[in-house]
This record gives sequence, structure tokens and C-alpha cells, in this order.
Amino acid sequence: MKHKRLEFIVEKIKEACASVWPIALIILLLSFTVCPLPNDIFIAFVVGTLMLTVGLGLFSLGADMSMSRIGSHIGANLTKSRNIPVISLIALIVGVLITICEPDLHVLAGYTGEMMLPFILAVAAGLGVFLVLAVLRIIFNVKMKYILAVGYGIILVLSIIAYIIDPKFLAIAFDAGGVTTGAMSVPFVMAIGAGIAAISSQNSDDDNTFGLMAICSIGPIIAVLVMGLCGGFANIAYTPHALPEFLNSQQMGLAFLAKIPHVIKDVLIGLVPILVFFLIYQFFTVRVHKKEMTQIFVGAGYTFIGMVLFLVGVNVGFMPVGSYLGETFGKMERAWVVIPVGMIIGFCMTYAEPAVGVLEKQVEEATSGSIPKNILPLTMAAGVAASAGIAMMRSLTGAPILPFLVVGYIAAVALSFFAPPLFTSIAFDAGGVASGVMAATFLLPLSIGVCTAGGAGTDRIMIDAFGTIALVAMTPTITIQIVGLTFKAKQRRTEETDTELDTTVLEFIESETTPSNTPDDYDIEIIEFVIPEYSNSGMTVHP
Repeated sequence: MKHKRLEFIVEKIKEACASVWPIALIILLLSFTVCPLPNDIFIAFVVGTLMLTVGLGLFSLGADMSMSRIGSHIGANLTKSRNIPVISLIALIVGVLITICEPDLHVLAGYTGEMMLPFILAVAAGLGVFLVLAVLRIIFNVKMKYILAVGYGIILVLSIIAYIIDPKFLAIAFDAGGVTTGAMSVPFVMAIGAGIAAISSQNSDDDNTFGLMAICSIGPIIAVLVMGLCGGFANIAYTPHALPEFLNSQQMGLAFLAKIPHVIKDVLIGLVPILVFFLIYQFFTVRVHKKEMTQIFVGAGYTFIGMVLFLVGVNVGFMPVGSYLGETFGKMERAWVVIPVGMIIGFCMTYAEPAVGVLEKQVEEATSGSIPKNILPLTMAAGVAASAGIAMMRSLTGAPILPFLVVGYIAAVALSFFAPPLFTSIAFDAGGVASGVMAATFLLPLSIGVCTAGGAGTDRIMIDAFGTIALVAMTPTITIQIVGLTFKAKQRRTEETDTELDTTVLEFIESETTPSNTPDDYDIEIIEFVIPEYSNSGMTVHP
């Protein structure tokens, strides 16, 4: 058993290497060529990358062993009572707790300084409320496109008001919708959705396995916008992460160790309530077998250790490099070079996101392989590359984010009325999972660094650099639905061709029906009529 578990750990760390190291290799290439790094930052980056890799691997293993199982049990049992108030309350609690535990949210909230806790709570409340709506949508079989249209319609109105009154919290509100759909929440929430959909949606023409993350990501945006308009984020300000300066290896080690107690406290605050809630929940519903409960708690241990390593490595070693590279590019004579560099990083970043693999596996299982496996990440990568280029351009020029978001989401919602429902659900889920670990830990710091190099103050950084994660979340919703339209058109052409062929065969049979013809004659003549090459090929046709 221990040997098998060790194999699982090694496998998960290999997956984490595939997630992190493509970006790390790009950073190394840049550091050895156009953007040399100081030795202290470079060594901290190497150590931080190793911690992030091991941490992400253990976290992923723990999420599979604990969070996904908890989500499956809750989802499978939620609808059995058919008590809507109870279902809603449980979904609300689960949504709030799992969001508080999301590591990507902690990375983003770390930029808000003293507003970190209110920001996290507002985001968690928003996701919890919209997880309730997502669950009720499955139960009552409401079309996904209507939920998206109403949700983003509300966001559009609130965004315009916020842009006029105080645009400082507008971009980070959209970023909040992206970071909440990360490595913790994606397997957990999708497991809940799969459990509920298996019971409640036999008569649905949507695949309700997908779409929960899409609806959930609307809630945090609305929550932060509403709280900001009510004055709750009047004091929100960008708090920069200091670049590490180490005279020796001892100072570097002390810097990593000093961060651990704070991270442990944050992780425990997020993780313990989930486990306590599940213990209480399973006591009153279907009691989990002792062996499985042990595995869940062992998995929670892996999750805890993984999150601590991940957050320490990110904060001390990984994120400062993004800021430094951004500043270096921003000070160059040809600063525009950061745009294609950002696009390359954005393209590779999609393949590096661990949650993309979760979604890809779900798509393959739900569609029985009808959607080619490489289509989803390739389409997402193209969209993320475009959004990364736009983000770098905004950081250089100070272009407002609202026009991009308004045009992008209007296009995405409009496409939802024409694209196949399955592709719409997958597209909006894909937007959420694309804006995960790598977007929060590297692409956003890169944008901040470019802004800082241009002399932007803290308020301008909040307006011009933030929103990068939001753009990453938006573009896949468009590109994947466009792919869905092409599949739909191809399917329609195939059906039309089959119909024409059937009609031709029937007309031929009716015109050639005589008493002298035998069934065997019909078979050969139909083949020769429909596929003329057979009649002159010399081939023997066996009826």
C-alpha cells in the first residue's frame, strides 16, 4: 500500500513538473539572454520553483484523495432529500468553504494588503451564492445560456457604474472570478456537479456535468463590485511584493522559513472548516466507511503540506521574478517586445495549468471521445495567448480594461445562443480553469512589473495591471464556442449529405422496381448507381 502511494506521489509530482517547468524554462531562457537576473533573485527562483513543484504535486494528490471524494459524496446525496432549502444551504456552505481554501485566491488577495480578509470573504460569499444557483439550474433544468445572459448583464451594469464612480476595484473584481476556479475548487465543484447531474438531469439536452464553474465565477465578480460600490473597498490598494535581497544562503533560508508560520495559519483556516463540515454532514447522511474516511484525512494531510509548500515557494521565490522581468522589459527601448513574449508565455501557460487536465479528462469522458483530445487545450492556448498580449499592451499604454471586457463577454454570451449547449458550458468552464496557478503567480506579476517600470503609482497599477487574469478567463469562452459552431456546421453538412444519399437510393429503388429483379440484383445495382466506380473496377460485389 505504501509502495503504491509512493508511486502516486511520484506521478503527481511528474504532472506538476509538466505544469510548472515549461514556464520555468522560459524564465531561465530570458534570464540567460535579454533579462539577466541578480544572483539572489535567481537562486530564490530556483528554490521557489522546486517548492512550488513538489507542493503542487502533493496538493493535487491530496485533492484527488480528499476534496474530490468529499465533493462526490455531497453531490450524490444532495438531491436525495428533494428539499430545496436544505440543498441550497449545503451548497452555500460548501461554496464558501472551498473558496476560502483556494490557493490562487490567496495569491491575488495578497496584493490587497489590509483588505485581504474582507476581499477573500466577499469572493467566497459570491461563489457560494452562485454555486446554489448552479445546483438549482441542474435540478430545474434551466438553460445555461439564460443564466449567463442574466449574470453577465448584471455584471455589465455594475461595471459601468464602477468605472464612472471608482475604477480602482473594477479590474480586480474580474480577476476574482478567474482565481476562484483553480486547482482546489475545480475537482471539488465538478464532482458535486457530476453527482447531481447523474440523478437530476436525465431529460436535459445540456450536459450538466459542465457549466458549474462558469456560473460560480460570476458570483465573485458581482460580490466584489457590489461591495466596492457600497464603500467596502474604499481603502483597497496595491501592496507590492518586495524583491528578495539575500547576502548569503542563510538569509535566503530564513526568508523562506519566516513565511511558513503565516502560510500555515491561512491554510488551516481554509482547510479545517471543510473537514469539520464533512464530518458533520456524513454523520447525518450516508456514513462513509472507516477505511475511506482514513484515506480522506490522509489526503487532507497531503493537501495541507502541498498548499504550504506551494504558497511559500510562490510568494518568496516565483512571483518576484515575474515582477522583475516585467520591470526589465518595461525599461527597455523596445518595451513592446513584452507583448509577443507575453503571448508565448500565455500559450505555454495553458498547457501548464493543472486544472486544464481535469477539465480535459471530464470532456473526454462526457463526450465519449467525440471531441478530439487536443482540440480543447489548443483552442484555449490560442485564446490565452491573445489575452496575454492584450494584458501586456494595457500595462504599457494604460488602455482601459472595460471596453475589452464588455465587447468580449457580449460576444461570448451572444455565441451561447448559437453554439451547441455542451460547447457553451465547456467554454465558460475552460475560461475559469485557464486563469489559475500560472496566471496568478507569473502573468499578473509580469503585468505589474511592466506598469511599475512606466512609473505608475499604486492606483494606476490597480487599474492598468490588474485585469490580466480576467482577460485570460474571457478569451477561451469565445474561441471554444467558435470551435463549437464549426462542429455544428460540419455535423449539419454530414446530416444533409446522408439525407440526400438516402433520398437518391429510395428514388432509384422505386424507379427500377420490376418483377424480374431479385433482391440480389437490387444490392448490386444500387452500389453501382450510388458509387459508379464499382461498376468499372472489376471488383466482385458480394450481396
